[in-house]
Amino acid sequence: MASLFSAPKPPPLPPLPPLPKITDPAVEEAKRKARLAAQKRRGRGGKTILTSGLGDVSEAPIQRKTLLGQ
Repeated sequence: MASLFSAPKPPPLPPLPPLPKITDPAVEEAKRKARLAAQKRRGRGGKTILTSGLGDVSEAPIQRKTLLGQ
């Protein structure tokens, strides 16, 4: 019985607005603001992590539980 009736077709989508030109000053300003915001999130200055290709090879400060929970 389900094949006798089909679902109604949705109405067509409205046309998309025209894309802004790359040379548009508003686009350039938005790119500049996004770049500055990304630099602020990363922080100032190039911080370097001083490890080798193997990573941090020092021992981790851990305590293991003993049999009696001490």
